[in-house]
Amino acid sequence: MLIFILYIFNEINISYNIIMTSFMDTYFGPLSREFCVYFYALSIICGILFVSSAISIAYFMIMHFKKVNSMFVINSIFLLFNTFLAYIANRLLHTMCVKSV
Repeated sequence: MLIFILYIFNEINISYNIIMTSFMDTYFGPLSREFCVYFYALSIICGILFVSSAISIAYFMIMHFKKVNSMFVINSIFLLFNTFLAYIANRLLHTMCVKSV
C-alpha cells in the first residue's frame, strides 16, 4: 500500500513539474526577436522627447529671459537628464535584446 501511495505521489509530482515548466516557459520565458521593436520604439519616443524638451527650454530661456530663475534652470536640467537617461536606457535594452536573440 505504501509503495502504491509513493507511486501516486511521484506521478503527481512529475505531472506538476511538467505543467509548471510549460506554464513558466509560456508566461516568463524568453520572447522572440520581434519584441525588440518595443525598446526601439521607446528609444525613438524618448529621443524625440529629449530633443523637443531641449528646444522648448532654449526657446523659453531666449524669449523670456527676464522670467528665468534658478528654480527653472534646475528643473530644466533635471528634465533633460531624465529624458536623456530614458533614451539611453531604452537604447541599451534594445541593443541587448538584438544581440542576445
